[in-house]
Amino acid sequence: MEEVQESQPQSTLGKENADEVVDESSEYGKGETPEELLSRPPKVDSEVEVLHEKVTKQIIKEGHGQKPSKYSTCFFHYRAWAENTEHKFEDTWQEQRPIEMVIGKEKKEMTGLGIGVASMKAGERALLRVNWELGYGKEGSFSFPNVPPMADLVYEVELIGFDETKDGKARSDMTVEERIGAADRRKMDGNVLFQENKLEEAMQQYEMAIAYMGDDFMFQLFGKYRDMALAVKNPCHLNTAACLIKLNRYEEAIGQCSIVLSEDENNLKAFFRRGKARAALGQTDAAREDFLKARKQAPEDKAIARELKLLAEHDKAIYQKQKEIYKGIFGPRPQPVPKKRNLLLLVWQWLVSVFYSFITLFNREKNKSD
Repeated sequence: MEEVQESQPQSTLGKENADEVVDESSEYGKGETPEELLSRPPKVDSEVEVLHEKVTKQIIKEGHGQKPSKYSTCFFHYRAWAENTEHKFEDTWQEQRPIEMVIGKEKKEMTGLGIGVASMKAGERALLRVNWELGYGKEGSFSFPNVPPMADLVYEVELIGFDETKDGKARSDMTVEERIGAADRRKMDGNVLFQENKLEEAMQQYEMAIAYMGDDFMFQLFGKYRDMALAVKNPCHLNTAACLIKLNRYEEAIGQCSIVLSEDENNLKAFFRRGKARAALGQTDAAREDFLKARKQAPEDKAIARELKLLAEHDKAIYQKQKEIYKGIFGPRPQPVPKKRNLLLLVWQWLVSVFYSFITLFNREKNKSD
């Protein structure tokens, strides 16, 4: 698989341009997930499009490019509800695992969903309404998922992307080399989109690449095949983190970097990017810890040194600000006031001193006469 060369190998960590992503290819090594999971179908005001006499669609977010054709392998997230009860029975966003469907080869209960997905463009999010006859039918489903009998369905769907294939070959039917190769092509497509500053589209490509190498697939790999897979998978997570940082979605960026560190506990770029995200959230202690771990591996790296310097300046500024605040609360520190000496006390002390001197002298003279 072709590697993308780093343009400045001496220090690429802190760059905020296309090199932020493409330099990851030398390492061995989401669309968009809502922050809050919805319990009910979203309200959509867009025009209702009739796809089939039993399937309608309303666009929530426009997509881009072409629509999948028959036998295309589609990757998408969705939530599903029974329309009458608004009971949500499936949510792939919550599971953080997109679903794969080959158009024209979908399961019977997903026929209506397949019609809707086939009408969508990559990146599009839509609300689909499917008649029970193209869903779980007259009987429903009493196992998993739990769907009532004759239940009309509502789907919120986001098409991440799709692969055009002539024979509709699913991931499970691919060889290890084919899956890694397909994932690598998606990663390269994502890098191109990143260079064009199409961050959302780039993340869709990275998520599709990652989907080819799910946990079930990685669990079966050992030796060189695992190394080959991680050489694609980890950069996709790191590249996604770079996009998320640019989009100010720092919590998600931290999650992506942490996934890489769970596989590669010494990954330099994962520490650096997680540190940047944490610093942006004001988590300065955690950010400093990440930067220091990165510096152990690259002591001379200027980007790491710059981030540590920024944290130090931030801490100093916070200290000065707090100092001014407390100064305003308690006022200036009181200056010591010299005590006024009591004249009578001084006279008394002098008299006592004279008295004792007289007694001493008297005793000496008495001793001499004796």
